[in-house]
Amino acid sequence: MNAVLAVRQYVSKMIEDSGPGMKVLLMDRETTGAVSVVYTQSEILQREVYLFERLDSPNREPMKHLKAICFLRPTKENVELLVQELRRPKYSVYFIYFSNVISKSDVKALAEADEQEVVAEVQEFYGDYIAVNPHVFSLNLLGCCRGRSWDPAQLTRTTQGLTALLLSLKKCPMIRYQLSSEPAKRLAECVKQVITKEYELFDFRRTEVPPLLLILDRSDDAITPLLNQWTYQAMVHELLGINNNRIDLSRVPGISKDLREVVLSAENDEFYANNMYLNFAEIGTNIKNLMEDFQRRKPKEQQKLESIADMKAFVENYPQFKKMSGTVSKHVTVVGELSRLVAERNLLEVSEVEQELACQSDHSSALQSVRRLLQSPRLSELDAARLVMLYALRYERHGSSGLPALLEELRGRGGTDRYRKLVSAVVEYGGKRVRGSDLFSPKDAVAITKQFLKGLKGIENVYTQHQPLLQETLDQLIKGKLKDSQYPYLGPNTLRDRPQDIIVFLIGGATYEEALAVFNLNRSNPGVRIVLGGTTIHNTRSFLEEVTATGFRGRNTDSSQVPPRSSSRRMAANAGAGTSPTERMCPHYSSSLCPHKQHQDWDCHLRGAWESP
Repeated sequence: MNAVLAVRQYVSKMIEDSGPGMKVLLMDRETTGAVSVVYTQSEILQREVYLFERLDSPNREPMKHLKAICFLRPTKENVELLVQELRRPKYSVYFIYFSNVISKSDVKALAEADEQEVVAEVQEFYGDYIAVNPHVFSLNLLGCCRGRSWDPAQLTRTTQGLTALLLSLKKCPMIRYQLSSEPAKRLAECVKQVITKEYELFDFRRTEVPPLLLILDRSDDAITPLLNQWTYQAMVHELLGINNNRIDLSRVPGISKDLREVVLSAENDEFYANNMYLNFAEIGTNIKNLMEDFQRRKPKEQQKLESIADMKAFVENYPQFKKMSGTVSKHVTVVGELSRLVAERNLLEVSEVEQELACQSDHSSALQSVRRLLQSPRLSELDAARLVMLYALRYERHGSSGLPALLEELRGRGGTDRYRKLVSAVVEYGGKRVRGSDLFSPKDAVAITKQFLKGLKGIENVYTQHQPLLQETLDQLIKGKLKDSQYPYLGPNTLRDRPQDIIVFLIGGATYEEALAVFNLNRSNPGVRIVLGGTTIHNTRSFLEEVTATGFRGRNTDSSQVPPRSSSRRMAANAGAGTSPTERMCPHYSSSLCPHKQHQDWDCHLRGAWESP
């Protein structure tokens, strides 16, 4: 199960199907993001795609010498824009690919607009999500719920994205959900409705042990997204922010123009791929080694070019040298900025107290530590607030709670009231009353023993003691010990064997700390494959935006439904596995009109692109 490979294969198939010749890739805002995280522009240029355009761009010029590959979400807006495009085509021929299921009525509207017969193909390729890592995907949705109920539009989009992921990985799973979360149950039901309705699409080869979809709620663990991180990928996202693999460095003091935005992609950056899950101390050592390796190679590249052979060797090695130079510059800049922020914000001391709050149970010591840090002028407004939030979650019902005094100290520090008011909102979002799990206490004798032995041995790294709740949940699931009473199956059937293929989805967003936990579980459990997804990938700032957007204005009547659409034949989801799609729809089909009596309108027979009804 590889989300990055699935989307890459879809993009490759689109380009292959369009045949030789110069091409333009026509996308919308969301599909642009989906493609950009799995393919670099230079890679696509090598496939004769020389132009990248947005469908909604108003100033596109006609270029009849180009073929158009359209990769779009099947939204009402996109269909309307495509109808206008086909009425006045700017390109010679159109290969249209929708990232999710499209209604028959929309396909018919496109067919009727294609008066000039420029459409060669219409298919569904299910790349309707952001493939962050091979085992991690996101929908880039912030604020999916209102109170404890789904925002209807976000529920629809989440259902579409999650079912697209299942189709692209060719999985028809059994579904379990977090019982304490109404949104988790609602999403489970919506996904099941789509699987039932589109049973032909989900008719994949049966495996001995069926795949499993586990739907969880972020509110069950509000601690993880509030913690500072110390592994490379998670730390970059926490301190700088990662948006579709891009890092904005424009605010870094003295930054050069070409490093204002950099890309961190494990698919195209060997150093990043090898170091993304290592801790910050190891990154520093590896950056030093990378620099030394670069310095050793540099003089060789700058030798005098005294012969044709010297010139030829220089030209052959220069692209590799230039690529290495770019890699060194990028990572030295990123790590340098991380180091500056750690020192400026006193994050080592802050993180130590965060870990004490998350992992220990000494109230007096924790309260004293938080109060001491709140007196520090180096503590940022965000870090001060997050310490109080962690304290409030950890000691929410403690008899000697110091929360009122801490809130008063926050007020005394000056600044805005926004973060101070968010403390109670975070507790309302993920406090003890809401949680279905005991977030802070070991659940069984084995876990208690492990914690006791860990205490005897001492902590190997005080900054990485915390383990997200998801790690324990998945560990219990892999061992077949996850309680049905807390995580019931949707429907009467249950797994008899331990699951092997697991898709876990977090409503309200996942984190890179949880992505690391999944990576380690995959590595330590041969035969088990886990893919983690979320409505978004959080750092602390985005998590607090999520809490703010939720609002907690009380329960709303959840009338959200997956929007209905006409039943019709559907194209196969084969392309994600590298095989060619086999089923095609003729857009002219209706109960009263056979497409092959009107094939001159769409050239069904000649193109061989449509299946007779």
